[in-house]
Amino acid sequence: MKLDSIKLALRDPKRWRRWAIEALILIAIVAAVAAWRTSGLASGVAPPLTGLRTDGSTASLGADKTARLVVFWATWCKVCRAEAGNIEAVAQDWPVISIAMQSGDRQEVAGYLAERGLAVPALIDDDSDIAEVWGVSVVPTHFFVDPAGNIRFRTVGYTTRLGLRARLWWAQTF
Repeated sequence: MKLDSIKLALRDPKRWRRWAIEALILIAIVAAVAAWRTSGLASGVAPPLTGLRTDGSTASLGADKTARLVVFWATWCKVCRAEAGNIEAVAQDWPVISIAMQSGDRQEVAGYLAERGLAVPALIDDDSDIAEVWGVSVVPTHFFVDPAGNIRFRTVGYTTRLGLRARLWWAQTF
């Protein structure tokens, strides 16, 4: 009896129309929330970015041959901790500029990275000067910069490896 009612429901065009409308409303809500979360973030040409990383190397951002990921994070952020493996995995294939925001001085952040076995060195932004220029107030925040130095995508919150890679590929290719 239950199977017959399911078959009947699948043939009902009114029900399909209602499901389509509900799906479109849900998609619109998700898109609106994503747009709201990224409002105020830098867009267009990426702001200047240079600094000394925890490993002593210098990081800078400008026109390059490859798309890059710029990620703002913090040692106190639980979502950032959960996402750290994704950033590490992506950094094996793509250039990543990691920025530790409000997380202490160079030694503290280097100790945090070493303690967790993370290899991607970080720029230190303890006073949030870099974050302010980029419009960042929430971590984790990701910027996907194309080879010409333009910000192509911006995301706030946890992002999967696939999501990070797909956006970098898109920024590189198109």
